[in-house]
Amino acid sequence: MSPQILTPANQLTILRMAFIPIFVILLVYNHHGWAFFIFLLAGITDGLDGLMARWLHQKTALGALLDPIADKLLLTTSFVVLSVKDLDFPNSLPLWLAILVISRDVFLIVSALIILVSTEHRHFPPSIFGKAATLIQIITLTLVLFFNYRALTPDWLFGLYVLTGIITVFSGLHYTYRGKRMVS
Repeated sequence: MSPQILTPANQLTILRMAFIPIFVILLVYNHHGWAFFIFLLAGITDGLDGLMARWLHQKTALGALLDPIADKLLLTTSFVVLSVKDLDFPNSLPLWLAILVISRDVFLIVSALIILVSTEHRHFPPSIFGKAATLIQIITLTLVLFFNYRALTPDWLFGLYVLTGIITVFSGLHYTYRGKRMVS
């Protein structure tokens, strides 16, 4: 771990967090193209910060903490804002999908805290299903943002919402199973 705190990688993570209010403002004021661009830019900084930390041998405890927080903040904010019907987007996310995604994340955080307090476990690696859920959530958000920018509504979009919900719930159940095994 690098003793330096504000490494270039950590600065990119902080920049990604700074993009969140800009992204929300752009969405709320119907600047769909710019919101889509900022979301993509945030995704690029997410990839770059990890690469930079590894290439420059500057992995830090701060980066290990901030990176997943920045990711969850961006995803959660996106799901919340894009599910607000009063904003009248060409494509709004179903409220049930936002509730599933956020509830799963809250449940996982609370479960991890309980395991942390009640056992010796300090390491919670992501599962393949958790990674798949995050990937499908990112794909869903990216496509919704793109389709809002282009003012398109493909017929298959609702099917993507259902698939995202199913994978999200399944990953939550899988994490629950893994958590029970940790405690046992």
